[in-house]
Amino acid sequence: MYTSRKIYVVICLFVSVLLHSTSLAHFGQEQTAPGNPQTESPKTRPSLKTPEKKSDDDSDTKQKPQEEMTVKLNTSLVNVPVIVTDRDGKYIPNLTVRNFEIYEENVKQSIDGFSSTEVPFNVVLVIDTSGSTRFKLEDIQDAALTFIEQLREKDRVMIVSFDSQVYIDSEFTNDRRQLRKAILQTRTGGATRLYDALDLVLTERLEKMNGRKAIVLFSDGVDTASRLATAPSTIDLVEESDVLVYAIQYDTKEDVRGGMFGMGRRGSAPAIIRIPPSGASDEEYRRADRYMKEVVDRSGARLYKADMLGDVKQAFQLIAEELRYQYTLSYYPLNDKRDGSYRRIRVVVDRLNSAVRARKGYRAESEPVTRETKQ
Repeated sequence: MYTSRKIYVVICLFVSVLLHSTSLAHFGQEQTAPGNPQTESPKTRPSLKTPEKKSDDDSDTKQKPQEEMTVKLNTSLVNVPVIVTDRDGKYIPNLTVRNFEIYEENVKQSIDGFSSTEVPFNVVLVIDTSGSTRFKLEDIQDAALTFIEQLREKDRVMIVSFDSQVYIDSEFTNDRRQLRKAILQTRTGGATRLYDALDLVLTERLEKMNGRKAIVLFSDGVDTASRLATAPSTIDLVEESDVLVYAIQYDTKEDVRGGMFGMGRRGSAPAIIRIPPSGASDEEYRRADRYMKEVVDRSGARLYKADMLGDVKQAFQLIAEELRYQYTLSYYPLNDKRDGSYRRIRVVVDRLNSAVRARKGYRAESEPVTRETKQ
């Protein structure tokens, strides 16, 4: 009997402990119930899953595309604007990527990107409003207005003007009313910061912008006041970019040498100021001619001489028409060295009796200079 009583006591203790544990578990569930405001429901938290361990075969298979992607990310994409015309100079539309081949230093490259004429354009209109434009400004404004009206609805335009300062008259927009207002508000000033204006547009506005890009520069090519950029530095920027730089060059030699009057710049009340003769020599004007020609040649665009005021509007019309027929080819160079070298480009199209105009080459990126490299 003693043994039976002992077994009975043990069973009672076991049942008591079991009931106590069950009640504690139930209490914990009530404390973590979804409706309890003191504890956030686990369903509201993001789920972070530990990736499953891959087999060796799986790892090799997945790594190949990543290696190819790494090569491309470490190589700069080269964009080449292209114009194709027939023997009569008429533009050839509706070409596809299959119609083109591109060579770098006579080595055929694989075309990785292609933009047709249907892709909208980003155009920066850079207007020289220095003292030499005083008696031509109205004609310049009229020609610029004609230019923006000929672009397509989705093409975006930015207005930049410069004299002794560089002015952003309008950021990129396709609002024709805003662009018209910006053009008509330009006023002539004094000196000329041509190089600084180009530097600002290329580095701060167009460098990181995708798509088709162009600059239309209206100037005599003579720089008298730039402090941040030089002629060689802006030419290097054009080489490194994928921007078409069109130039409309006018002759100011006689106007500037004789001295002239100009309007004070925008801001305060207009004031008539005397602009003294610049003293620019024949060599300086010859240097300006070489500069304007080199800038457009390095980009693959065209230079127009505006010897007569009537030619200005015609030049803007020709540029607007050409932009509507421009293609862009993109490729990752097989030569992925960052040696800063100049590399020649040749574009071929499979159309008989056709002519191709494109940038002649580009300058590769250089390896960043580090302390160890210097040593």
